Amino acid sequence: MNKNEVSKRLQQYGLNKLVEEGKISRLKILLHQFTSPLIYILLVAAVVTALLKEYIDTSVIMAVVTLNAIIGYIQEYRAEQGVRALKKMLIPRARVLRNGKEKEINSEELVPGDIVLLASGTKVPADLRLIRTYELKIEEAMLTGESVPAEKSVAIISEDNLTPGDQKNMAFMGTVVVSGRAKGIVVETGSKTVLGSIAQEVKEIGVTKAPLQKKIENFAKYIGFIVMAASVVLFGIGIIIGESIHDMFMTAVAAAVAAIPEGLPIVVTIAMAIGVARMARQNAIMRKLPAAETLGSTTVICSDKTGTLTKNEMTVRLIYDGEHIYDVSGSGYEPKGEILHDQMSVKAEEKKKHLQVLRIGLLCNESNIYEEDGQYKVDGDPTEGALIVSAMKAGLMPEEEKKHYTQIAIIPFESEHGYMATLHRHGGKKLIFVKGAPEKVLDMCAVSADGDGSQKKEILLIANNFAKEGMRVLAFAYKEAPHDMEEITHHNVGSGLSFAGLQGMIDPPRPESIEAINGCKQAGIRTIMITGDHAVTAVSIAKKLGLGGTDTEVITGKELEVMSDEELFHKVKDVSVYARVSPHHKLRIVQQLKRHGEVVAVTGDGVNDAPALKEAHIGIAMGRTGTDVAKEASDMVLVDDNFASIFNAVREGRILFDNIRKVVFFLIPTGIATIISIIATLILGVPMPYVPTQLLWINIVTNGLQDVALAFEPGEKGIINRPPRDPKEGILSRLLIERTFLVALIISGGVVYNFISALNEGVSIEKARSVAMTTMVFFQFFQAWNSRSEIQSVFRINPLSNLFLFYSMIAAFFAQLAVLYVPALQWVFKTEPLTEMEWVNVGAITVTIIIAVEIDKWIRRRWLLKI
Repeated sequence: MNKNEVSKRLQQYGLNKLVEEGKISRLKILLHQFTSPLIYILLVAAVVTALLKEYIDTSVIMAVVTLNAIIGYIQEYRAEQGVRALKKMLIPRARVLRNGKEKEINSEELVPGDIVLLASGTKVPADLRLIRTYELKIEEAMLTGESVPAEKSVAIISEDNLTPGDQKNMAFMGTVVVSGRAKGIVVETGSKTVLGSIAQEVKEIGVTKAPLQKKIENFAKYIGFIVMAASVVLFGIGIIIGESIHDMFMTAVAAAVAAIPEGLPIVVTIAMAIGVARMARQNAIMRKLPAAETLGSTTVICSDKTGTLTKNEMTVRLIYDGEHIYDVSGSGYEPKGEILHDQMSVKAEEKKKHLQVLRIGLLCNESNIYEEDGQYKVDGDPTEGALIVSAMKAGLMPEEEKKHYTQIAIIPFESEHGYMATLHRHGGKKLIFVKGAPEKVLDMCAVSADGDGSQKKEILLIANNFAKEGMRVLAFAYKEAPHDMEEITHHNVGSGLSFAGLQGMIDPPRPESIEAINGCKQAGIRTIMITGDHAVTAVSIAKKLGLGGTDTEVITGKELEVMSDEELFHKVKDVSVYARVSPHHKLRIVQQLKRHGEVVAVTGDGVNDAPALKEAHIGIAMGRTGTDVAKEASDMVLVDDNFASIFNAVREGRILFDNIRKVVFFLIPTGIATIISIIATLILGVPMPYVPTQLLWINIVTNGLQDVALAFEPGEKGIINRPPRDPKEGILSRLLIERTFLVALIISGGVVYNFISALNEGVSIEKARSVAMTTMVFFQFFQAWNSRSEIQSVFRINPLSNLFLFYSMIAAFFAQLAVLYVPALQWVFKTEPLTEMEWVNVGAITVTIIIAVEIDKWIRRRWLLKI
């Protein structure tokens, strides 16, 4: 199918996607801003003040409600836009045949008539009529309810009106290929598919809240309950000492508004959206919001080797043909280099045996090499790409070889079998070519190529020597097949093969992975390498990566098979390298690590990795090589399949949680101080330090933007070098709880002191309250700076590293000046201008909060150094 035809069909049938998530409802988000219990209290207060003809108070309350709604609306709308933009980065891919060539496209671009290629682990991208299958089994439980995968065929079915479960020659959109290979023609796309018709009826409603968001909302409600109780006490004390019901009602309501952290839930949503966006820039796409926060608590990362810790740029270095070992020059996927024996080019008469090894590697292969922008790339598996390149270096041309050795049938590689086989027609013969793990292939060989079956030990010794040099080793074998054979099964290749040789290829460690593993050590995070490679290869690569120390212990899949869960439980504490393991073994390793109380992140790419990905606290799928099944089971997808991206995402996860704590520490002490200062003045028998409108103003000026600004804080220096956070620890650590009470007492004490001092100087009550209000505002300014770090001195933090906070403070400062000096605002908020001496007093008292917290931080730093 050419481009023009594809374009026509896209116009005719539309994009291949299900019912779109409805557009973001701006009205719904706006109305959501008025559903908080706090807003209900404010609206009731507005009605009561209007009935009491306190129209100024009514206006101020409604202004607070309106401003809160506008700020909340902007924040929530932007957060929703950000989350949806990230979802678009995870559009699934599909392999198709177009213009006679295989290519990978976004599944949304599929049209009826496209030929789609299916392999184990892929999600079926549209409704397909199968035209070729090989041992194809598809998990269709989502449509049929059957827990057993359905076996598929291409046979014509004569009955009509069958249920999906009875349509054995069809593959349906959204189902998952469990095993085998297939080709199918797209017959329906998008909403016309079986899944699409269901999706029309069941649309996704809303966005599921992360546990952290729920925890924060519950925390805010708990604080709100305490504040409301304190407001009732405040109201009662006022009535007892003779204040009017009207004044105390307004004061209690205003105090509640000033003290309740109403912005906390939405700021948490903003912080999570920012954190997720930052992780996306580090090539880590979060599929589930909870994982963004959980990453900061990670204590163990179980990583695959190939492509994650290593470059996934395979290059064949050594070839063994049963007699001689040959060196291969050149690097990467460019087919330039030579086959050398004893540093000399191989003569034509010597080529016959090693050419057979290379030919099998070239033809028993499902990948291709292509050139793009002057660079050679692999379309498929990098290991198979390396085999094609090594064959080309020996003069074998892929297209010519495929003509002379026509492929008839294939047994694709599956991890549980450990090999791949192909059936070819060559001249008047039929040949079976096999490649796979040396021990597996040798078990299938009856004799070696020269007729002496006793070579097996020697071959395994050579394979082991290759592996010691950090190489991945594959064995190659062949046999002649009967003339009438048209299909091959595992039974056909299980025995009677002739050994052809070995190829050893190197996949060097990523330099950034070495750096990231070292960073993980400093961060208190263990890195464990889990690979299907030979044990000796795994140890060699582990040493280069800096894993496991000088005497690296390795556990193999065979050892795991006979090891009980209890034995493994004791081993996982110390072992950092696992080789020749199956996905089932990976699951067991994760389970035993969790029993130790570790917070485990695990990587995976295959269909069989799904159980381990789900079992881990954070499942991480590979974006490039990962199957659709692995991605669906994961919490996070690595766009570049790079271990360093996991490390960077962990850092962003720590910053995310840190910033949420900073917001909480900023809001809670100042809210508590508001109520304490009012109760203290009532008990001391002096007038209250604020009128209701002033309390509402304090809430707008100090909490309106600064709490959001703290969500944008960059990571603190050394954040990655801290030990992982205990996931059971609450929103506030013990340190911050202690500091919260210290700050609340200092703020309330400072406000009351300045207020009473002003009264004692004989100024008007309006002037004294202006002093108290300004004192509270400036205390909160300094508290915002205090909140930027738990331990680090505020004087060591660049004030311009968070421009949002910097400019919000400047805006709030000028807003406060306007309230004190603009006549219209003086009338609304009952304020008077401050004298120079009063400004000095405000500055001198409020700076004590910086001094006190700096002393506390200094003591904490000294204590940490002693540990």
